Amino acid sequence: MGRLKFLWDTTKYIFTGGLIGITVSDRYASLISVKGISMYPTFNPHGDGPLTRDCVLLEKLCLEKYKFSKGDVVVFRSPSDHHKRNIKRIIGLPGDLISTQEDSYDAVIVPEGHCWVEGDNAPHSLDSRSHGPVPLGLICGRVTHIVWPPQRFGSVERRLPRGIPPL
Repeated sequence: MGRLKFLWDTTKYIFTGGLIGITVSDRYASLISVKGISMYPTFNPHGDGPLTRDCVLLEKLCLEKYKFSKGDVVVFRSPSDHHKRNIKRIIGLPGDLISTQEDSYDAVIVPEGHCWVEGDNAPHSLDSRSHGPVPLGLICGRVTHIVWPPQRFGSVERRLPRGIPPL
């Protein structure tokens, strides 16, 4: 009888812990692995191998009121393939005038409900310069910290690339 009670109690704790974990991951925060070099040197400065990739904390409370700032690093569903997630830095918010190329006079006004995102490693980044403004509804959360590898643990700096004036 004691063995069955132990199994039942253990099952309840595991099930309850799983539900709490799913709720936290869905509503508040989750951990994701950063793939690729489009955000180098901010992420994956030691390469893009499975053992060298950065793992980051994705905060989701910002989604309630779409509270984002220029310079935030966000994860969003790809506008061209909703099964893929991208990680980029917000360069412009609704109403901002954005230069689409570094040495060009072409400019775009970011439409309402959208943002302009770019990778820190511009030559290796498919971003708003390729597919245009990203709907805010595709954003999954804001990256706040690097949590792996341990020697890189720390907060992610909110900054803009050179040549882009702060708000």
